[in-house]
Amino acid sequence: MVLSTILIQRGIENFDQAKDFFRPSLDQIHDPFLMKDMDKAVERIEKAIRESEHIMIYGDYDVDGTTAVSLVYDYLHRSYEKTSTYIPDRYMEGYGVSYEGIDYAEDNEVSLIIALDCGIKAVEKVDYARLKGIDFIICDHHRPGEIIPDAVAVLDPKRNDCQYPYNELCGCGIGFKLIQALEQKKGKGLENLYSSLDLVATAIAADIVPLTGENRILAYFGLQVINKQARPGIGALIQGVKKPLINLTDIVFIVAPRINAAGRMKHGSFAVELLTERDYSTAMQHAVAIDAYNSDRRELDRSITEEALSQIRENKEENSFSTVVRKDSWHKGVIGIVASRLIEKYYRPTLVFTKSGNKLAASARSVKGYDVYEALNQCGELIEQFGGHKYAAGLTLLPENYLAFKKKFEEVVAKEIPMAFQEPQIEIDAEIYLSDITPKFNRILKQMGPFGPQNMKPVFIARGLRDNGYARKIGEKQDHLKLSIISGTDHKTYNAIGFRLSEKYDLVTSGNPFKAAFTIEENHWNGITSIQLNIKDIKSDDE
Repeated sequence: MVLSTILIQRGIENFDQAKDFFRPSLDQIHDPFLMKDMDKAVERIEKAIRESEHIMIYGDYDVDGTTAVSLVYDYLHRSYEKTSTYIPDRYMEGYGVSYEGIDYAEDNEVSLIIALDCGIKAVEKVDYARLKGIDFIICDHHRPGEIIPDAVAVLDPKRNDCQYPYNELCGCGIGFKLIQALEQKKGKGLENLYSSLDLVATAIAADIVPLTGENRILAYFGLQVINKQARPGIGALIQGVKKPLINLTDIVFIVAPRINAAGRMKHGSFAVELLTERDYSTAMQHAVAIDAYNSDRRELDRSITEEALSQIRENKEENSFSTVVRKDSWHKGVIGIVASRLIEKYYRPTLVFTKSGNKLAASARSVKGYDVYEALNQCGELIEQFGGHKYAAGLTLLPENYLAFKKKFEEVVAKEIPMAFQEPQIEIDAEIYLSDITPKFNRILKQMGPFGPQNMKPVFIARGLRDNGYARKIGEKQDHLKLSIISGTDHKTYNAIGFRLSEKYDLVTSGNPFKAAFTIEENHWNGITSIQLNIKDIKSDDE
């Protein structure tokens, strides 16, 4: 009954839907030629290969961009040598297609640029390239502006005139559809592309796109590749992970930050080198260097977050509807991470600004349910350039417009954000008795994965719980809670962990029954796997 409730919540109401959900198949992948301009993109690439043109694969410096570049470059370079890659410098060029990149293409006699995870708003830059005799194929998943660039082909399912059945693909996902179309044109299926799905799954996890439709299928099979035979670069990054199977959460917290660190602390091209490296020992050398960059990134992230929190307190902005902070010396490479950290403290739409050339650049992050992209759109008259998604965006503005922008953004958010979005909400999927949490139940639950946005790991609530006397605070700062729980007359104990819930210690040790919201996870320790409750919140039973 509990499992049926969860399936219905995910829109699964009959046997066929349940079969497709529990047994994903690559046969469920859509025909890539349903995407507008796909035929034009394939024809232009075929022409470039026929006529021995130099093709440059261009992509953003984050995980989605670098995996997308690695994916398409890997595919084309196998059979066509006149292919190269280009990742813009985060600090000198900024996000997306750059004039510097186009000039570099001209200097190297490139006549076709395939732009991945960027380009949908590069109207003037595509025109600039055309004047130099350089064609563009754009593969993007961000929202288009009013004008679509005049490229040879613009692949973006979010175009109003695109009828592709699924519009939540990430940038690497669009790249995958392009190489799928190239294979299909040759009369082949997906067999030659299966090994590339480790890159697609990594991008899906890192870019936090919905785990529905094609994304869920691609992630499902991508995880199989990662766990069976990941490419050397990804294998090097997960080497040392002590658990039987890697999941999307591991990619989010282990793989993605390290790939990102290359672009944040050195250059995104270093990530492409890692992801396209075929020799494992060389990949390990790259991974060690990237891990060092990631350690540096973590220290920067920590120190800048502290400075930003001090700024909020000094400006007496703890009770604002939004967070907008700025310091011109902050490292541009970590401001997105800092924005996410600030949301952990002050749960509201957040922008972190720093200096970038003669302008200010910001990363924006939002809270569940609130469209920060649309909020920025309402501040458009004060912004030089912006782009992104509902929950994450980037922008630039002139320094003299900063205070006016900050005031306007606060007004927009204050007027629009519902009360329900102003503090974190724990959505309960179902109530459960702890005695129902059996190994069989857990096996079925795991088959509902991969978990992620719009297919989150189910959250359960159980009541009448008691601590069996072994509750303790753990962690370097003693801010986590370790529990052994019993329920009613059931004498079995259930292990549980509550991260950042140490303030609940007195409640659980009072002897009074309590209720808890939790997910069900597996704990791997010394080669032993056991079921563990990951507690999200604890309240008194009578609350």
